[in-house]
Amino acid sequence: MLRADGVSFGYFSEREAFSLSDVSVAIAPGSLTGLLGPNGCGKTTLLGLLCGVLQPHGGTITLDDRPLTSLTRRELARHVAVVPQETHPAFDYTVMEMVLMGRHPHLGAFQLEGPADFAIARESLIVTGTAHLADRNYMTLSGGEKQRVVIASALAQATELLLLDEPTASLDLGYQLEVASLLARLNRERRVTMVLATHDLNLAAALCDRLVVMRGGRVLAQGPTADVLTGSMVQQLYDVDADVQFHPRAGHLTVIPVSRTR
Repeated sequence: MLRADGVSFGYFSEREAFSLSDVSVAIAPGSLTGLLGPNGCGKTTLLGLLCGVLQPHGGTITLDDRPLTSLTRRELARHVAVVPQETHPAFDYTVMEMVLMGRHPHLGAFQLEGPADFAIARESLIVTGTAHLADRNYMTLSGGEKQRVVIASALAQATELLLLDEPTASLDLGYQLEVASLLARLNRERRVTMVLATHDLNLAAALCDRLVVMRGGRVLAQGPTADVLTGSMVQQLYDVDADVQFHPRAGHLTVIPVSRTR
């Protein structure tokens, strides 16, 4: 169980100011939770707090009742993996080298990857459908291929929690469906617990069993997707009039924006 209780965070500069106020969320094992909200609402900040990259100014974040601050970076990386919106490696790594980076939390100082680590990396490539790319230079891949490789690296990390920031951003429709299908399968078959920050309401409706909706650094609502994702909530979040209906062929709610309300 990953929990945030009464968490606050803020930063202030001459150009901008932002604060996260009294945020409480509970991520149950095996769940797939979506974080929704307009630009600047605090989704990425909350992900940074949940993975320990950022430290809250108030409140607590715990993993199985242990404060994140009591865990070393290596310990935390054995439990929580992060898939950022974009990944820009400093060197020309191959796909296999990128995936093997996920094994670093399990290695000792100056220890090299062994046969077991390579086996885990190969399995992660197979699961994400990228095994045929193992020897390719990561930077030569398409956007969808890169995203699947980054997910493979996170899987190689062998954590029970996966935090994803806009995993389908800038992908074409085909790759969006491909990545969404992969995430659903990992959650269903491997019971990987996921927290997914996204602007794509239909992706959240298709994938997530629970939603946390945010605006202005605060949580407006959270709960089962069918209860939270409503036309009135879309209007409250985005100032948009939208039809939210169950689509029998898709098998989930769909959101159709109609007009701005202000």
